[in-house]
This record gives sequence, C-alpha cells and structure tokens, in this order.
Amino acid sequence: MEFYKYQGTGNDFVMIDNRNLQFPKDKSIIEKCCDRRFGVGGDGLILLENHETLDFKMVYYNSDGRESSMCGNGGRCIIAFANFLEIFANKTKFEAIDGLHEGEIKNGIVRLKMSDVSEIKNVENDFELNTGSPHYIQQVLNLANFEVYKEGNAIRNSELYEKEGINVNFVEKISENEIFVRTYERGVEDETFSCGTGVTAAALVHFNKENTSSVKVKTLGGNLKISAEKHEDSFKNIWLEGPAVQVFKGKIKL
Repeated sequence: MEFYKYQGTGNDFVMIDNRNLQFPKDKSIIEKCCDRRFGVGGDGLILLENHETLDFKMVYYNSDGRESSMCGNGGRCIIAFANFLEIFANKTKFEAIDGLHEGEIKNGIVRLKMSDVSEIKNVENDFELNTGSPHYIQQVLNLANFEVYKEGNAIRNSELYEKEGINVNFVEKISENEIFVRTYERGVEDETFSCGTGVTAAALVHFNKENTSSVKVKTLGGNLKISAEKHEDSFKNIWLEGPAVQVFKGKIKL
C-alpha cells in the first residue's frame, strides 16, 4: 500500500489516502506501520477518507494501533496532505473525531481551527482541560533539563488518570508572548517532539494568566503559534499555526 510520511514540528505521521476504503483497520497492522524498526515509523497513522458534505474526513490512530482523540499536528498535516492531493486550494473544512474543523494553508504554513474549550479545571496547583484531547498542564522552571518522561509517565498512570489516560504537558514561561512546552503523550507513551492539542492547552492556560490572546510556542521540534478569543471562562476561535511538511512517500507490505 502506498503511504506518505508527514511531520509537523517533529510530530510525525504515516499518511494514507483511504478514499477507496482499502486500508485494513487492524490494530496490529497500524502498530507495525508506526514501528520505527519494523515499519515506516511515526507517532501515529492518519487515514484521509471521503465525507458526504465536507472536503474530507480524518481518521487518526496512535502508534499503539488504537483510534484516538483529536491530534492537532496531525490535523495540520492532513490539511497539507489534502492540499497536495488537490482536494482543496486554500481553505478547507473537514471532520475529525471531535467534530468539524476549518483549515487554511499559505506558503507552507498551515492553520487549523481547534474545537471551542468551555472549561479549565484546577487540579491542586496544576490544570486540566480538553482541546479535542484531554491534557494536564504543569508549569515548571528549567524545562530544558526537566525529566519529562519520568514525571509525565507518573501523572499519566496515576490513580486519577490510569483508566482513560491523559496527555501531560510541562510548560515554562519565556515571556508574556512566548512559552516552551514539552509533552508526554498517551498512546505513544513517551515524549514527542511536539503536540498540537497540547501546546493549544498550554497556550489557553497562559492566556488565562496573562490576559493575552496570541502566543508563540517553542517545542523540541520547532515553533508554533496559538491565538484565541476569550469569552468569560471559555475560549473560541482557537487557531493552531505552524509548518507541516511531506518528508517522503513509499509502499509498505501490510
């Protein structure tokens, strides 16, 4: 089967045009495709499928082979992929597991409109919110030397979250207009170079504290930008912006 490899700030995905519905949605096959030694390698696998009224449908699987909640960088990568396939020119609307999304692409920069967020919960001194996927936010100092895997794994597998799992983000404030985010992702069960829904969650917590509406986000895989409109305790018109690049294509024996 033909596949394409895309990455968005180091968050990488096996991308398949499944408009003919020929891909076998088997957990072991998806896991093999994402395996970095025995397959293509990726943080996840994404199927692009037809939709009755929108431009396309996004079906996302984590590298453990399980269909998962929304992936922000994956959403940006599938926008770039759909543009490459000439499904749309500049602006698009598509369906993901959390509902309708809008997207734009210009000069290699992809903007994805995220789902509205109605609540940020306080968890002792930390925060919890859902930006299409559930996220835990902890603010730290000296993030470059922080033990992300150890601390993220402990929170993700704690009694509070062990059943459903949660993505864990560690955030360092660089300035009012910039933050640094590192993420431990459930389903991958490791730190990834970037997490789109995670940086969005971190940005919304930052907006709540700093009373700003736009922030640059530094990740291990590159730079992103988040903007949003605050309405009392909720956020709307949330946009995730950054590069999404086709790395290579090939064929894999399933």
